[in-house]
Amino acid sequence: MSASKLQESGEVRLGHSLNKKEEEFVARRKYTVLQCLQKFNIHCSQDKVPNIALLGSGGGQRAMVALLECLVQIDKAGLLDCILYLSGVSGSTWCMASLYKEPNWSTKLECVKDNIIKRLGGPGVSWDDKSAKLKKYYTKDLFSLTDLWAVLFVTSYVKEIDEQTLTDLQDQHSEDPYPIYAVIDKQCKRREEGDPWFEISPHEAGYSLTGAFVDTCDFGSQFENGLKKKKQDEMDMLYLQAMCSSALADGEATWKWIKAISVPEIKSVFDKMDHGKDHTGENASKTTQESVGEDECFQELLNPVNADPSALEQSSKTKLTDFFGGQRQFSQTADKHKKTARCITQRIWGRNYNFLHNMTDESVPAALLQKETRDLIDAGLLINSPYMSMLRKERNIDLFIALDFSDGDPFTTVREAAKTCKKLNIPFPEVNIPSDEGKKPKDFYVFKGQNVPTVIHMPLFNVVNCGDKPGDWRKKYGILKGPYTDEMITEVMGVAGKNISNNIEKLLEQIRAVAEAK
Repeated sequence: MSASKLQESGEVRLGHSLNKKEEEFVARRKYTVLQCLQKFNIHCSQDKVPNIALLGSGGGQRAMVALLECLVQIDKAGLLDCILYLSGVSGSTWCMASLYKEPNWSTKLECVKDNIIKRLGGPGVSWDDKSAKLKKYYTKDLFSLTDLWAVLFVTSYVKEIDEQTLTDLQDQHSEDPYPIYAVIDKQCKRREEGDPWFEISPHEAGYSLTGAFVDTCDFGSQFENGLKKKKQDEMDMLYLQAMCSSALADGEATWKWIKAISVPEIKSVFDKMDHGKDHTGENASKTTQESVGEDECFQELLNPVNADPSALEQSSKTKLTDFFGGQRQFSQTADKHKKTARCITQRIWGRNYNFLHNMTDESVPAALLQKETRDLIDAGLLINSPYMSMLRKERNIDLFIALDFSDGDPFTTVREAAKTCKKLNIPFPEVNIPSDEGKKPKDFYVFKGQNVPTVIHMPLFNVVNCGDKPGDWRKKYGILKGPYTDEMITEVMGVAGKNISNNIEKLLEQIRAVAEAK
């Protein structure tokens, strides 16, 4: 297919230009940005409006509630309408999904925030609803651990099953920033060739730097040589949040999660799906018989994966058969158990049909063309902030406001972004941080230069809002802590809010500077 050919329904689009609908949205949004700037006596013509992107890093529920409060404080300061794009990875996408459920959420953010916080403090999703949802996921052509992660993990944090799709929501946000969700291609993460950076917007999904996209409604469908050949249902928002936050998708931590959290819950869900038994995850995990069975099952799974894959899968199937109550009971739900065993043994996360399969185009890396499927996982496993999708030349971002909610070194995201951009010859400012601030960061950093975007970097926990021990706060609110209590949510939101309210004048100064420079 020619890269110059206009995209039609059910076709792959090759090219670096923005999707036409995104272009139209951005053009309308720039008028809103212009009006907002004028309120602060920042004057420019509409064709010179600065493009400002707000980035939310990963960080589990900490990132979800912190991003929410940062947006509230930006709104209170009157600056939310300056934001052209809102992009996130991992936990920040949980916040985004909650916001974009509400049409034009930015016009009623305080109310939307209250509803989200009320939901997070509520009872959560029932086992009946989890069972029904997992049963739906098992009917998919391609089932992976991401489906389990969605039902058994993400729901326990976000306290809902959101079955809407991005396509359902694409015409409901004329007053809001344009959202971009970022993930990575697992196979490309491990190799030099290919393009790991994958973005999903309300209109289009695809490889950010390569310039290969399909309509979001067709993402997940089967393609052959650039043409859709079998329609699949569009992923729902619960699955999208799980794919974006699959932090265990690339490492041995997967096994710890499966053993510590999921197997008793999986068994309980299977029981409810197929036998209507009123088991709970708590009761299931407490029985001595299950505890022994679980240990035996996972002794096999924790062995090094260096044997023949089919033999390993068969061995794991045998262990799961014993765990789930013998051959007869296993057979009653055999397809589900086989799929689960295969996903565990082969570490399959985020598997989707590859819309580039068997295309022949020199503009696309060969590594992306060959396999019928690709595995898409948490972008935080590479860079824990969505810089690379937003650095597409066509988006022409003048100012990044990067809110960093990461574990560990609070400067890793911006350093890695700078390092990657240097390697790929993408304009990005030099990142120099005083050595003594690595463990005790300030709350506001600005990186700029000639012919590069300005980057504002704001670590969540810092010496301004956390006193002399921001490291203690990072430990207290580690990524796997949770679900948060009401008190924890309030405390994290309080810290996050101060980062914005304490720095409104500095934000305005940088916005004014990029507007004048443009």
